[in-house]
Amino acid sequence: MPASSASPTVRAPAPTSAKYPGHIPGEAGIWVLVLGDMTVFGLMFACFTWYRAQSLELYLQSQATLDQTLGMANTLLLLTSSWFVALAMAAIRAARRVQAARLLALAFACGAGFIGLKVIEYGAKIGAGITLTTNEFYTFYFVLTGLHMLHVLVGMGVLALLWRRARAAAATADEGLWMEGGATFWHMVDLLWIVIFPLLYLLQ
Repeated sequence: MPASSASPTVRAPAPTSAKYPGHIPGEAGIWVLVLGDMTVFGLMFACFTWYRAQSLELYLQSQATLDQTLGMANTLLLLTSSWFVALAMAAIRAARRVQAARLLALAFACGAGFIGLKVIEYGAKIGAGITLTTNEFYTFYFVLTGLHMLHVLVGMGVLALLWRRARAAAATADEGLWMEGGATFWHMVDLLWIVIFPLLYLLQ
């Protein structure tokens, strides 16, 4: 006699979201460079803070001669440039290469604006007879801001290379790593200034 019972319904297992390992932007080498740079600057920041505590009156008097308006303008320029770079990376991932190139050009222009304002500031200080050897505060001021300005110039060169790649007709196999590595370096330059500005211009 044939069996009349129906076969049980087999349900497919509920879908599970795939798990992917975390993604670190750029190549490992860029992070070695970033961590090395930040360690060197961190040591200089610690030295500045220690020496400042030993001669607080001298440091406060010297700090009062700095132009906080120019310092704030430079801070806004670098923050804006980092925003443009972040938008450019999003545009690259979405294959909007023309938009990415324009955003990188804007970031480069912000970097150029930073250099221009810093040259004006240096010119005013040198014109007033203030140099690297004027006193301890100004030694730190010129060394810290000078090294940072060198990083900005290098970063602008990196942005120019990224702009050139973004303008290319097609992506290369390693483009993502190049773009992310360059963006990481520029964000580091921005982060360093976010520490330098209050340390030199605002700390009371």
